[in-house]
Amino acid sequence: MSTDERETHGGPSRRHLLGWGGAGLVLGAGAATGTALALDGADPAAPSAAVPFHGAHQAGIATPVQDRLHFAAFDVTTTERAELVALLKEWTKAAARMTAGHAVGEGAFGADEAPPDDTGEAYGLSPARLTLTFGVGPSLFTRFGLEGRRPDALEELPAFPGDHLDTARGGGDLCVQACADDPQVAVHAIRNLARIGFGTVAIRWSQLGFGKTSSTTPGAETPRNLFGFKDGTNNIAGDEAAALDRHVWVPEKDGPAWLVGGSYLVARRIRMNIEVWDRTSLREQEDVFGRTKRTGAPAGKLAEHDPVAPRAMLPTAHVRLARPAAHGGHRILRRGYSFTDGTDGLGRLDAGLFFLAYQRDPRTGFIPVQRALARHDALNEYIQHVGSALFAIPPGVRDAHDWWGRALFTAPAKD
Repeated sequence: MSTDERETHGGPSRRHLLGWGGAGLVLGAGAATGTALALDGADPAAPSAAVPFHGAHQAGIATPVQDRLHFAAFDVTTTERAELVALLKEWTKAAARMTAGHAVGEGAFGADEAPPDDTGEAYGLSPARLTLTFGVGPSLFTRFGLEGRRPDALEELPAFPGDHLDTARGGGDLCVQACADDPQVAVHAIRNLARIGFGTVAIRWSQLGFGKTSSTTPGAETPRNLFGFKDGTNNIAGDEAAALDRHVWVPEKDGPAWLVGGSYLVARRIRMNIEVWDRTSLREQEDVFGRTKRTGAPAGKLAEHDPVAPRAMLPTAHVRLARPAAHGGHRILRRGYSFTDGTDGLGRLDAGLFFLAYQRDPRTGFIPVQRALARHDALNEYIQHVGSALFAIPPGVRDAHDWWGRALFTAPAKD
């Protein structure tokens, strides 16, 4: 966006007026849930609203999906457990302040003799519905006395046919997902967490995203991906408590205790062959997805949310293969984003989908779906999975005395 005025105390900046109205953000006031209530009674869908940081579940999962993303995976570089725990406590304090629209620590304008506590580029901007969601990867459990606390479901994802994974774009001991309606707010959050963690953690890889490709807001317009198709039509909504309990949150019977109320996150960087797709006929594009491009209606139907009729689609149609009915009714909650990262040096866009999916158990959620898609999906001609990671997402930070990962570091080892 062009240079604009910063927000004043009297109201939203020009950045936010353009970002809200110009981007066509469609989020109803009725989308407020226990995980997305605004401060001071403000509309939780407003771009200046703050999403509460504390709660039973981490914000940024069932929360109404924001328009921008900065995702970062970190490697832990310290060998000292106490240093890692101290960092997680500091991160939690900083995250609580930033999501409320406050600067980190004493802010960007402290004593001249030392670096400031905050980098300052978000000074004067609203919270922009910033959420920060924290997770831990399988590799963390080989150290710090955590060997007996790794959940059985937290294993590296298996190899799928057609994968072309770049190890520099996958894995990680820790992750933080920053979502906001202002890209500068999201980038500021990850930048400051990385700054606080210097010497204890280092960014392994990161991804910027724009234009959400799915929605958790009931009744909202379904977003479109870079292929121009509506994506995530039957995504789990943030107010579907029963569906969230069944498909997203880890129940007590699944355990372990430190993860109850949390979830599992699959992150996949999916490169789209934009130039090939753009030379493909509309009929073939619709056959590949199993939906009409204009309305998003499934093949043989008239409206987007009409029931899927598998026999009206080709056996290789993406929707037919991915639908929950083909996988025992198991569902995932999607929060993906589009990305463009320049070109590949051959004049082709390095663009695609940064796929983010939350689920109760990846062994019954993402993995069987991706196995079916990798083997049979006609869409494989136009996409390639190039980055991959799996993280366990702990439950929410309960109050000001709690911190990210506390239950993990204080839980008893598995029998």
